[in-house]
Amino acid sequence: MFRNPGEAYRVLSKRDLLVLRIIERFMKQYEYVPLELIVSKAKLPDKEVSLSLIKLNKLKLVRRYRGEYTGYLLTYLGYDCLAIDDLVKRNIVYALGPKLGVGKEADLFKALSPVNERIVVKFHRIGRSSFKQTRKFRPYVENKPHISWLLQSTISAEREFRALIECEKAGVNVPKALGRSRHVVVMKHIEGVLLYKYRSPQNPESTLLEIIESIRKAFLEVGIVHGDLSEFNVMIEFNTEKPIIIDWPQYVEKDHPSAQMLLERDVKYITWFFKKKFKVELELEKALRYVRGESESL
Repeated sequence: MFRNPGEAYRVLSKRDLLVLRIIERFMKQYEYVPLELIVSKAKLPDKEVSLSLIKLNKLKLVRRYRGEYTGYLLTYLGYDCLAIDDLVKRNIVYALGPKLGVGKEADLFKALSPVNERIVVKFHRIGRSSFKQTRKFRPYVENKPHISWLLQSTISAEREFRALIECEKAGVNVPKALGRSRHVVVMKHIEGVLLYKYRSPQNPESTLLEIIESIRKAFLEVGIVHGDLSEFNVMIEFNTEKPIIIDWPQYVEKDHPSAQMLLERDVKYITWFFKKKFKVELELEKALRYVRGESESL
């Protein structure tokens, strides 16, 4: 029905958004928030609340349950609209454009800021891949057996936003984070291309060394390991050939039991890719000693 969540947001009234916020508020307590509770908290005539719920259900922003009682829960699209409303009110996002990309656990859209700068809006979508895989590779849900997909997505966005902020402070090449709301992270647009699409690098050896340097700074200064590094989550800026590491929500802290294994995997894979694609060789053990801080140079 809608090409992007911004189109859904534009057809909502203040009353519709109020109803969505009430459902969001009580979803931690109820699988489906009871109609009577929504009406009582809205402090509006029953008919007005009913009209909004009919509209929201038709637009697929909420899901209705009818059994021993009538209740509602938010869909991802409803949650999207609440996040957009917050980001618009905080002057972070002005307009949402076409889809930029689709991942296993996120949708990315082109957008504009209030000062007409190009930005990227990332909607985290935990649960798109299997539940088992989510729990296996997302340590923050290990001890939360009943956590909802929406809450998982919010935690994922919080983690990514925090990682981007801390990595930027440490000089790690990451996208510049501009803001976050719920399960949505807003970043500065990167004028570049994913590493796997980069055809004619001027200095691939320098690019590899810069990626290794970012891995080292993230590990030693920020205390985290990306955990899923590959040619699909490194962007190369067109003008500078600067490599920018993207997609950080799956990171682990350096004291996590899997950290050393994931660090070795990240370094091993990225060095293997450069050897295969660009004929640039870097000894794995030498690179690992460097990123772990066991040696001062490559």
